[in-house]
Amino acid sequence: MGGAILVVLVALGAINYLRPVPATAAAALLPATDRVPGTAPALPWPATGSAAVGVSGLGFIASSGNEQAIPAASVTKVMTALVALEDKPLKKGDDGPSLTITDADVQAYQSDLKDQQSVARVELGESLTELQLLEGMLIPSANNFAETLARWDAGSTDAFVARMNAKAAALHLMHTKFADVSGAAAGSVSTPTDLLSLGMTAMQNDVFAQVVGRAQADLPVAGTVINVNGELGKGGVIGIKTGSGLNSGANYLYAATATVDGHKITLYGCVMGQPTLAIAFSSAHTLIDAMTAVLHVRRVIARNQAIATFSTPWGDATDVIAQVDLDLSEWPGMIVRQRLDVKPIVFDHPLPAGALVGSEHVALGDYVEDIPVLTADPMYPPGRVWRLTRLSF
Repeated sequence: MGGAILVVLVALGAINYLRPVPATAAAALLPATDRVPGTAPALPWPATGSAAVGVSGLGFIASSGNEQAIPAASVTKVMTALVALEDKPLKKGDDGPSLTITDADVQAYQSDLKDQQSVARVELGESLTELQLLEGMLIPSANNFAETLARWDAGSTDAFVARMNAKAAALHLMHTKFADVSGAAAGSVSTPTDLLSLGMTAMQNDVFAQVVGRAQADLPVAGTVINVNGELGKGGVIGIKTGSGLNSGANYLYAATATVDGHKITLYGCVMGQPTLAIAFSSAHTLIDAMTAVLHVRRVIARNQAIATFSTPWGDATDVIAQVDLDLSEWPGMIVRQRLDVKPIVFDHPLPAGALVGSEHVALGDYVEDIPVLTADPMYPPGRVWRLTRLSF
């Protein structure tokens, strides 16, 4: 009888020993949400018209709350440039392909000139590169260059406008509609929030950012042309585009760099429906100064900071640590969201210190980052005694 019991005990021990080692899940140490200290400030919105502001990485921050779709005027050319650069990409430093000015291009120039639109002179047979077309369109804001670029890219301005509207839909610019490529038509309308989003997207293109940041350019026939954005270089302004001349007032879509807590960040904004372009410029600088005063950069995660822990049933444990620092621009009152993305691990073989086991997902506004996380100490499989004597694992 005793022998039979021994056999049963040995069999049960063997079964227990051979059972799979259970997977161990990591326990998160950081909160799922964290509110940025402070409350969102009341910004100095322009007395008339409307406005919206944003920050690189964070995206849209706030608007004046009284937006309505009005003529975008020459700010329309930001979308014209973006679509052209997506259709015919350029690398920074490249001039791109060339085109020859045709009778249609000369006639467009003469017609726009007669209508007292913003133009840059062209001549029949003149050769212009894609980069020069962009410079003529964005720097002196030549409507005829926008039309030539559109015909060259899509075959006709109507076909190009259709691409502009398709891109607006893809960017979820719900209050934006384009009727032409230059903004001379009152039917090309938008809002500060939509144009802010458009500008932030366009500035991710190195060639676009380079062109709108130039004070002047030299064109074959038009000669030296000066940027209508007279605020370049003032108060950190690095672009983007002005728009005026229609009865709805002056518009200004802008980008400016600022140093916050030792970090250079880019501020974006758009003011629309201002009495004059000078007032639009002044409103932009007032908003830039106000935003710079309340923005901060905080180290949300530090390199080697414990993000989670592994703790096994057999008593082995280690911290899970961040591989890099994460510094974020923060606007008061925003919510930082975090999520541990580490799958349970079966420790059926040794896991060394420094093993990559997953990531910490961090989101703030439009900013999303996945920080790699590593084991701080080695982890080992369970020993024989634990495997023989475990009860419920």
